[in-house]
Amino acid sequence: MNVGPAQRSRSVVPSAAALAAALVAWSLTAGSASVLAQGGSAGRASAQGTAEARFAAPAAGEPVQPVNQPIALGAATLASTLESIGTVGRVLMIGAHPDDEDTQLIAWLARGRHVETAYLSLTRGDGGQNLIGNELGDMLGVIRTEELLAARRIDGGRQYFTRAFDFGFSKNAEESFQTWPRDEVLSDVVRVVRAFRPQVIVAVFSGTPRDGHGHHQVSGQLALAAYEQAADTVAFPVATHGLPFTPDKFYRAARFAPQQATLRMNVGEYSPLFGRSYYEIASESRSQHKSQGFGVLQRRGAEIDFLLREATRAPAPSEAAVESSLFDGIDTSWTGLAQRTANLRARSLLDSADVAFTEARTRYRAEAPDAAVAPLARGLAYLRAVRDSIGPRPPEFVAAQPGWTARLLRADGSALEPGDATPAHADAVLWDAITLTEERAALALVLAAGVAVEATAPRRLLPSYEFAKRGVPDTLGVTVNVFNRGRQSVVLAGAGMNALDSLAAAQLIRPDSSTSIQRTVRRQEITMPWWRSAGREGAMFRAPIDGRDAAARQHQSQMGAVTRIVIAGVPVDVRVPVVNRFADPVKGDQQIQVAVVPGITIGLERVVEYARANEPIERQVRVSVLSAYPSAQPVTIELDLPAGLTADSAARERTLEPDVALTVTFTVRGRLTEGMHTLKATALHQGVPSQAGYYAVNYPHITPQRSYSASTMYLSAVPIAVAPGTRVGYIAGVSDDGLAALLALDIPAEELAPAAIANSDLSRFSAIVIGPRAYQVSDELRAANPKLFAWAEAGGTLVVQYGQYEMQEPGVMPYPVTLTRPAARVTREDAEVRALAPDAGLMRFPNRIGESDWRAWVQERSTYMPSTFDARYRPLLEMHDPGEKPERGALLAAPLGKGVYVYSTLALFRQLPVGVPGGARLLVNLISAKASGLPTTSLVP
Repeated sequence: MNVGPAQRSRSVVPSAAALAAALVAWSLTAGSASVLAQGGSAGRASAQGTAEARFAAPAAGEPVQPVNQPIALGAATLASTLESIGTVGRVLMIGAHPDDEDTQLIAWLARGRHVETAYLSLTRGDGGQNLIGNELGDMLGVIRTEELLAARRIDGGRQYFTRAFDFGFSKNAEESFQTWPRDEVLSDVVRVVRAFRPQVIVAVFSGTPRDGHGHHQVSGQLALAAYEQAADTVAFPVATHGLPFTPDKFYRAARFAPQQATLRMNVGEYSPLFGRSYYEIASESRSQHKSQGFGVLQRRGAEIDFLLREATRAPAPSEAAVESSLFDGIDTSWTGLAQRTANLRARSLLDSADVAFTEARTRYRAEAPDAAVAPLARGLAYLRAVRDSIGPRPPEFVAAQPGWTARLLRADGSALEPGDATPAHADAVLWDAITLTEERAALALVLAAGVAVEATAPRRLLPSYEFAKRGVPDTLGVTVNVFNRGRQSVVLAGAGMNALDSLAAAQLIRPDSSTSIQRTVRRQEITMPWWRSAGREGAMFRAPIDGRDAAARQHQSQMGAVTRIVIAGVPVDVRVPVVNRFADPVKGDQQIQVAVVPGITIGLERVVEYARANEPIERQVRVSVLSAYPSAQPVTIELDLPAGLTADSAARERTLEPDVALTVTFTVRGRLTEGMHTLKATALHQGVPSQAGYYAVNYPHITPQRSYSASTMYLSAVPIAVAPGTRVGYIAGVSDDGLAALLALDIPAEELAPAAIANSDLSRFSAIVIGPRAYQVSDELRAANPKLFAWAEAGGTLVVQYGQYEMQEPGVMPYPVTLTRPAARVTREDAEVRALAPDAGLMRFPNRIGESDWRAWVQERSTYMPSTFDARYRPLLEMHDPGEKPERGALLAAPLGKGVYVYSTLALFRQLPVGVPGGARLLVNLISAKASGLPTTSLVP
């Protein structure tokens, strides 16, 4: 039944249920022409009449694109969104690592100028170091990915990555391309350029040796190559890389060479809307890189950013220095947008949409935002009519599931195969602009109407569906609440998990009221970082990138709820994450995103552990088992041991309570021959084996993540001797696994807290080890240095692992050293190592360090090596990368009174976690100086 405005009666008001049903029926049958014919009348309708107004259904085959509900729902978000409607410029920034991005330029463009701004990082920062925890490698990449997404939520940018794995520092582009396949990384950059379609590309780096890091050089080179080749469909076919695109202009950042800049922007410009400058916003964004210690001051006042124009295809000023904007010569106006189509009706509708959005901005008041609802709804309807007028959407480059091959999909969902003709479609740039404007207008409409959505579940974990299991509780109830805090009635027209699955549950929501829908969820796909789903091949992740940015890919792997809300007759789909919400007595309201996990997970305490080869072993192996099921579940835990080891029992049967990790301890005895051995743990539930567990990455500034790995421990059995009487005090550093390595080698060791050193009796230790970068992160350690030096002078051995430039500061080391900028390092893990004093006690007691101890090293040899050092230090090793001068700062030792001071910049922090034999043998030698009984002159010749 069609109930139009002319049929309304003031004396007869339909029931809420009947009204809602009529609206939903109308949404499925009415075309866009009817709502557009109403013109401005919707803005003058009563609250009840607005809810009854006809609305435009999406064009056939084109679903409403969900908008993600922002965290902040107030006036600043709405006003900024209103201002952004109609701005269609796009800028892509390209760098190598998560911390390379120019956050101040991103914030100034995205928040200040409403330019759709994205940052493409070639890597996820997997090869760096970690100041907030012990995660390294892939796990560090998970943290830094989330830190970038946290940064983008603040500065307003979008985030992309290639598949390149950060394998660590390299000294030039040539060295980087020995590990990264150049064509594959460039292909990924081209895919992003074609998907995002920026008018302007900004390279962070020059692509020359002045960039320092080889990855930086690569990013600068590939950024220009993508600018030049993004339209080349021979080198980069459409079916595998997306529709060709030609960017208009290419810039490079000039912040390190401002004298070369052709364009200058005051990124310190103050925003009355946000109450701070874009530089302050950028500083908050930059400070999300907490794993790298990049917290910065939010300074007020003018801050100038610099860019150098290097290439242009646009009719911009021939002299780049006279440009006033990144978009000089590029028509990003709404009028220019309309000229991209020959469809006169589409042009007229675009003009009408512009008028409607201008009216919305004019009528908007922070204290009464509902005044903007009617023109926003009308403008949104015009946009959808334009979309219906200009033909099918351009093919999209997407992967249906994590790990699947990304394919170019036509509007009907079919894949474009290599060799197929590119289908006819609407102008891609026009389509992008309409889609972006529709998204912004829909978000503004939701905010102006005062609509808020939440989706909650009683548990944080949902066990994934497993076909082989029967009768297990693997579903979760989700409550979707929709709140109308505005002044006009709205309609809840449907809801679903991750996508709209029903339009039948229509309910009218009057002002200052709410309604809810219950959904039951069962899912098979587990929640995990999508790019790790298929593993790595060399230094490239296998899971393909596609046209979606990192936030959209993350949404794909997370559980969310989508609701269709009809506001002023226009449907808008709103997406929110499903959360478990609870009140913490101290922190208050807490919301944790619900994760889909295997019903039973099992893990071992460590992934890699040392053992002494051919020596008796008695070790406690702790196996952690967790059930995500809401009821108790029986399991059997088994160990699969390497030859030479036996356990006190073959299996243990346990009952797992919901969400409570159970630790089962096996006593393992025996001997292991030299080499790497594998120990596996299995949990049997309903006869189905589980052999994987997850590691929760959970820090306050990022969205929690879970990273999965096999329930396997690798035992590195090392031929190693330990001097009797060795006892170690260990001061932990950054990403430090040294204490665990010593304990696994049966060396008495205990952790020392820097703050407790002043009141500690250090005489019980024969050696004290200070972990990597400990002086950088601990003022208490610096304060305790005089006591540590005095202890060493009395006969102790003080072993200090590498630091950065803080090691040059007076009082940190007993004798001065200097580091160049950039600091000397040996990045080749297989670089030749020459012992300068092979007969020195530190190199021969209790283990003779020889050529075999330098095999199987990972990522690098040594980092932040002193280039000059006091004559009292004795260099023990010499090494260098190919074509470079020999370096002698990797291992320094000096007499200190009756004791010994050792400074090692060797990358032990990378070797010890993966069980490299030589790393353990060398560390044991360094801590054995006092126990050796050898005179200092013999230890340090």
